[in-house]
Amino acid sequence: MENHTSEDLAPILIGQSGDQRGRRWAIIPEGIILGRGEECDVVIADRQVSRQHARITRKHGCTYLEDLDSKNGTCRNGTPVKGEVELSDGDVVQIALAGEYLYVASDSTLPLGFEGTPLRPGRIRVNPIEHSVLFGEQQLDPPLSIHQYRLLALLILRGGALVTREDLIATVWPDEEPGGITDQAIDALVRRLRDRLKELDPEREYIVTVRGHGFRMDNSP
Repeated sequence: MENHTSEDLAPILIGQSGDQRGRRWAIIPEGIILGRGEECDVVIADRQVSRQHARITRKHGCTYLEDLDSKNGTCRNGTPVKGEVELSDGDVVQIALAGEYLYVASDSTLPLGFEGTPLRPGRIRVNPIEHSVLFGEQQLDPPLSIHQYRLLALLILRGGALVTREDLIATVWPDEEPGGITDQAIDALVRRLRDRLKELDPEREYIVTVRGHGFRMDNSP
């Protein structure tokens, strides 16, 4: 019989994006915090991320994900987290647009490969690990530019809620000062993304302009 230590059997997070891809964090019994602050267990150095953004805890043999009132949101398999939600083996945790993490119930059950990546819900879906975009079974080809993808993922992440121009700049151009991006640059990006989405569905306007405020996504099934 194979023996496992309590650490081996602890659930883990595995980084799926950026310089954290492949890194692992054991979810200790007292839980872990994900955020931008250096005091966090999983530090995500990105200004889209709140200082203490999300918490993962273990209770009565189950694991729970909680958003800590972050500005840019936390998702489980593309669905925004409200309150606490239970994690299941293979779930993908998204911290704003800055980090993707695969939840595995324990190191002893770690799969050799990860198939069946969860997709964002709605008519248009995005795959957070492959950065691909699908409409039904049709994949957008050629793929979106990095700026177009960040904008689309942000709109879908907000679940139909308003995305201000300030939020858009912080997510799409994270290394730029807010004053360095003009309204013309934002409008041109939105126009190009609308044109690409029309390749998938020419009959529907998915990106809605909220005049004087920003944009929102109409992505109902």
